[in-house]
Amino acid sequence: MNRNRALWIAQGLLAMFFLFVGVSKVTTSTEVLATLFPLPADFIRFIGVCEVLGALGLVLPLALKIRPELTSLAAAGLTIIMIGAAGTTLAVGGGAISVMPLVLGAVTALIAYDRRPANLVSNQKTPTLIPAS
Repeated sequence: MNRNRALWIAQGLLAMFFLFVGVSKVTTSTEVLATLFPLPADFIRFIGVCEVLGALGLVLPLALKIRPELTSLAAAGLTIIMIGAAGTTLAVGGGAISVMPLVLGAVTALIAYDRRPANLVSNQKTPTLIPAS
C-alpha cells in the first residue's frame, strides 16, 4: 500500500471519529457535559465545534481540490486539541487513558506534516516532454 493511500485511510477514519465526537459534544446537554468533563460546558462545546470543523477539513479541501493546504492546517489544529486532551486527562489522574489522545495526536501530526503545501506540490506528477524523433 502506498503512502498516499494510507494517509487517505487515516484521514477518513479520523474524520469519522472527530465528526462523531464533536457532534456529541455539541448536542449533549450542559448538565451531562459538566459531569463528564472537568472543564466548563461552553468550552467543551467550543472544542466540539473545532473537532467537527477539523473533521471536515481533514477530507474536503484535498478531496475537492479547493485550497488543499487547509487539510494540513486542520490536522495541525486537531493535533493541538489532542495534546490538550492528553494533558487534561493526565491532570485529572487519567494515567493510561491519556495514551489514546496522544496516539491520535501523533497520527494527526503525521497527516499535518505529509499534507503540508510543500509536499502537495512535490507529489504532483509533472508532465514529461516526449522528445521529437
